[in-house]
Amino acid sequence: MLELIDLAIRLPGGRPLLGPVSLRVEAGQILSVMGPSGVGKSSLLDAIGGHLGAGFALQGRVLLDGRDLTGLPAERRNIGMIFQNSDLFPHLSVGQNLGFGMPRRHRDRRARIEAALVDAGLGGMHDRDPATLSGGQRARAALMRGLLAEPAAILLDEPFSALDAQLRDEIRSFTFDHLRAAGIPALMVTHDAQDATSAGGPVIALG
Repeated sequence: MLELIDLAIRLPGGRPLLGPVSLRVEAGQILSVMGPSGVGKSSLLDAIGGHLGAGFALQGRVLLDGRDLTGLPAERRNIGMIFQNSDLFPHLSVGQNLGFGMPRRHRDRRARIEAALVDAGLGGMHDRDPATLSGGQRARAALMRGLLAEPAAILLDEPFSALDAQLRDEIRSFTFDHLRAAGIPALMVTHDAQDATSAGGPVIALG
C-alpha cells in the first residue's frame, strides 16, 4: 500500500504549491490524480519518487507498505516510473532496455525478458534498435521494463498523452491489465478523464 500523510510542497522561496494531500493506494489499485497544468501534479510524483528538485520544501510523509520513504533517496525507494514519452535508452537494444532494472538475483534473466517481449507483442525483437519501434510498441516496452524491475509501487506521468487516439484505448487496456495483475499500488497523473475512467480506481482532483 502506498500512503501519503499530509503531504505538502512549497516552491523555492516558500510559496505553497500543493497540499496538504492525504491518500491511500491499495495493492492492485490504480489511483488517478487530475487537475490543470501548474497545480503541482508532476511535483507530487517527484515527491513520492524522491526526485523533488533542489529548493523545494516537502512536509508530511510518504509510506510504502508501512515503510517511511520520506527522507530516502530515489534509488532506495523501489518505486517505478512510466513517463508520457516512453523513454527507452537509445544505446541499448529493446531486450536490454527491458532488463535494465531487473534485480540481479535472477539467473533466468534472458528467459524473463523474452517472455515479457512475447507478452507485449514484441516477440523476436530482443536485439532491435528501440528507434525502430512504433509508438504503441515503445509504450508496451516501457511498461514491461518498469514491471520487470519489480517495483513495490509505480507512478505514471501522463502515460498515454503522446499516443494517437487510435492507439490510446489499446495501450490503456494493456497497461491497466498488467498493473492490476502485478498487484502493486499505482498512482497516475493525467489530464484525460477517460484515463481515469479506464483505470477504474479512485480519482483525486487537484486545484
